[in-house]
Amino acid sequence: QVHLVESGGGLVQAGGSLRLSCAASGSIFIMNHMGYYRQAPGKQRELVATITRGGSTNYADSVKGRFTISRANAGKLVYLEMNSLTPEDTAVYYCNANALLFGRETYTDAWGQGTQVTVSS
Repeated sequence: QVHLVESGGGLVQAGGSLRLSCAASGSIFIMNHMGYYRQAPGKQRELVATITRGGSTNYADSVKGRFTISRANAGKLVYLEMNSLTPEDTAVYYCNANALLFGRETYTDAWGQGTQVTVSS
């Protein structure tokens, strides 16, 4: 199975920056796309940003130009650099990964435990 460990959340003032990290481990043969989603109180979980195995990125309109997603460590580490944060960015942020495990024939989706990001006005 894929195990994701997230770090980097916290409290920041509006206009500030934070960087989230997510490290994947397990019997991973191929790490496919990775990404971040977020869920604010009373709202559904929504996509924030994704990055493919080849490095192509996709962002929610609300974060374009402010957030940057990147990968490292043979694709098993993903970063989300968040700048110009606003109170509307307050949410629990979840790391997501899609991977092919050794001995398996289909890809597996995994989720991190979530990290709280709070932006004060």
